[in-house]
Amino acid sequence: MPESPLTRPSLLVRIRDARDREAWAQFVRVYVPLIYRFVLRSGLQDADAADVTQEVLRAVARACKRLDYDPQRGRFRSWLFTVVRSKLGDFVAEQRRQERGSGDSNTLALLDRLPAREQDALWEQEYERHVFTWAAEQVRDDFTDSTWQAFWQTAVDGKSGKDVAAALGLSIGAVYIAKSRVLARLKEQIRQLDGE
Repeated sequence: MPESPLTRPSLLVRIRDARDREAWAQFVRVYVPLIYRFVLRSGLQDADAADVTQEVLRAVARACKRLDYDPQRGRFRSWLFTVVRSKLGDFVAEQRRQERGSGDSNTLALLDRLPAREQDALWEQEYERHVFTWAAEQVRDDFTDSTWQAFWQTAVDGKSGKDVAAALGLSIGAVYIAKSRVLARLKEQIRQLDGE
């Protein structure tokens, strides 16, 4: 069984030490794909999205030294989204100042038209998708293939329990028990990440 990841509050404490390579590697594994996909979906090209992602990481590295995480004051993901949105805005403003061609003449117009509410919704959607994918990768090896398939086919693919039971040679009850077990483990993994 793979080792459980650190809870996010402890990870945030650990990344205060820039020399803690293991903590930073985990932070990068968990959050960089989320940040990059969000920035890319905001209309930037691949290289520009990678640059903005790096700027976000630099800002987090600078801020985490004085970051005193208090879940009562707000969620980490909300703070991170504020940093991402700020760095994305900085990038767009810099592009305007330089009037440099981006290869996509609609990029700046797209960002201008995207209201803050839509950005918030896009961030939440990307965050939830990313966290689910990450948690699924963490727990996948904890289950037999038939248990995982019963969960995946009913919960993700939307197949009926009856169809999945027939395909996997299980009872309908076994399919729903498998789904329930995997969902419980996923929720536990996500709670651990969220530090709740």
